[in-house]
Amino acid sequence: MKRNLEIVVLSDLHLGTFGCHANEILDYLKGIKPKVMVLNGDIIDIWQFKKSYFPQSHLQVISKILKMASNGTDVYYITGNHDERLRDFTDLNFANIHLYDQLELMVDGKKIWFFHGDFFDVSINYSKLFAKLGALGYDTLIRLNYIINKWSKYFGFERVSFSKKIKYSVKEAVKFIQNFEDLAVNYASKKGFDAVVCGHIHRPIIKEIVQNDKKITYMNSGDWIENLTSLEYNHGKWTIYEYENDIHNITNPRLTVPETKKVKNYENMLGSPSVAAILWPYPNLI
Repeated sequence: MKRNLEIVVLSDLHLGTFGCHANEILDYLKGIKPKVMVLNGDIIDIWQFKKSYFPQSHLQVISKILKMASNGTDVYYITGNHDERLRDFTDLNFANIHLYDQLELMVDGKKIWFFHGDFFDVSINYSKLFAKLGALGYDTLIRLNYIINKWSKYFGFERVSFSKKIKYSVKEAVKFIQNFEDLAVNYASKKGFDAVVCGHIHRPIIKEIVQNDKKITYMNSGDWIENLTSLEYNHGKWTIYEYENDIHNITNPRLTVPETKKVKNYENMLGSPSVAAILWPYPNLI
């Protein structure tokens, strides 16, 4: 039976790359029925797209999202750095699919800002070649990780994630993640938001940060390369969903934020002034 959700947020699927867990994504999508789906960037990896590699399962994910839209789910596609070419078509709306660079929603009286997060990444804004080389290296590491985990499973050992260990243990990587989160929350606070939802850094988390004497909720939906996570909103509460099965075991605990009042009359929210889906120019951060 499908789970009814008010909002689901997915990011960093990286369809078209070897590391994408397309079958797991499809399995997850088949089990939910959201009123609103936010695809928060890097859904299709145009940076690494090759005609020789786009499996049927990856196409099925796209087909499933389109089918969900045709069945009434409002789908908001927010562009990221790996699918930045779609920014040429920003503000495109057809049926229940909407393409934006950034998105603002009012949910239960809370002003929430959705954006991928790449414009807070200095390596992308000032050295795109460096960023693309980094993405290539990351993909190579994922391939190596896959081979090693196949052998680990054969010999009965636990699977490991080299890229996660590097990101969460190397001092500069941890510093980058912290700076990213601080920048996102600081900018959201200045713009009057109550919460900010990002992707990009592949780190699923929900936490509250006090900024300028105001409590801001920072959320990141994670990815479907390593963590296999999404953000879900239902019955007035945000949670992190983690895909688990006997093949891909997720060890991170499920995280939640304190329960708030349930969204009322959500069926009518998208057509009312209380919810704005708007396109903004990129902020001048310098």
